Amino acid sequence: MDKFKPLLSFTQKQQTNLGFGLIALITAGSEHIFSVFAFKCPCNDLNFVYGNVCLLVPALALLILSYMLSNKTWKLFTGLCLRKSRLCRFKHAIGFLCVFLQITTTAMVAPLSWIAVALLRGVYFECSMTGANITLFRRQLCNEKFPHCRTELEKFPCDGTSIPQSERVALLSIIRAESQVLGWILIGSVMAFTFLLTCMARCYSPISYMQLKFWRVYTQKESEFLDSYTDKHAENLAKRNISSFFDLTKPIPMKSPPRQAWEKISSFYKFRSMDRYYSILHKYVCTCEDLENPAVRPSVRSENDFSNPAALAFVDEGKLVL
Repeated sequence: MDKFKPLLSFTQKQQTNLGFGLIALITAGSEHIFSVFAFKCPCNDLNFVYGNVCLLVPALALLILSYMLSNKTWKLFTGLCLRKSRLCRFKHAIGFLCVFLQITTTAMVAPLSWIAVALLRGVYFECSMTGANITLFRRQLCNEKFPHCRTELEKFPCDGTSIPQSERVALLSIIRAESQVLGWILIGSVMAFTFLLTCMARCYSPISYMQLKFWRVYTQKESEFLDSYTDKHAENLAKRNISSFFDLTKPIPMKSPPRQAWEKISSFYKFRSMDRYYSILHKYVCTCEDLENPAVRPSVRSENDFSNPAALAFVDEGKLVL
C-alpha cells in the first residue's frame, strides 16, 4: 500500500478534471483486463443474465467502493443515528439529501467510466442481447440475411459453432454498433450534465473566481496540516501513556480538544455571504470565546449544517481513505 500512496496522494490533491480523469483511466484499464482474461459468454440461455451481471455489477461495486473511500461519506453518516429527531425536520432532511447528492456525483465517476468503456467495447452488450428474449428486438435484428438468427441467436458470440463465420460477424457487428452508440450517448450526456451543473454552480457563486481559487488552496493546506498535527499529537499522547504505564508514574498533563470541540469541527460548513471564514475549523477558532476550555462557553453551534452551495462543494470534498 505504501508504494501506491504517492499516486493516491496526487489523486487526492487534484479536485479537478485531472483527478477524475485518472480515476476514469484506471477504471478503463481494469475493464479491459477483465474483459480479456475473465469474461467468456456462455452462449446459452444464460447470455442475458451473464452479460448484464458483468456490465452492471462491477459498476455497482465501484459505486459502493467510491462511497466507502470518501471521507465525506463518513463525515455525513457518523453519528447520524443520534440525530434522528433533527433529520426529521424538513430543512435538515433536504440539506442531508443535497450533500448526499454531492457525494454521489463524485462517486459516479468510476462506475460510469466502467459502463461507458464496456459499451464501447461491446462484448458484454452483444452477449446480453443475443440472449434477450425480446420479440421486438429479435424481429428488428433478424431478417432473411441471417437464417440462424431466430433459433440460434444465443450461439453467435462463440466460435466453433455450425453458424457460418460471415453471418456471425455481420450480425455481431450490428449489435456492437448499437452498443457503441449507447456508449457515446452515455459519455456525451454525462459531460453535458457535468458542464451545465458546473456552469450553474459557478453562476450562483457568492464569491469571485480568485477568492474561490484561494479557498481551494487554503482547504487543501488546512487538511494537510490537520493530518500532520493529528499524527504528531496522537504519537506524543501514545508515548506518554506507554511511558507512564511501564514506569509506574503519573502521566504528564497534555492538552487535547474535548469531545464537543471534535464534534463541532466535524460538521459541514455552510458559507454565508457575510462570513469571513474558509472552513468550520477556521470559524471555530475565530469565534470560540474560550479556547482554553471550549466545552464551557462555545459560541459555535454544534448543529450539523448540511446545505453547502454547489459552487463551494470542494470545501468539504471527500478524499481517499488509506
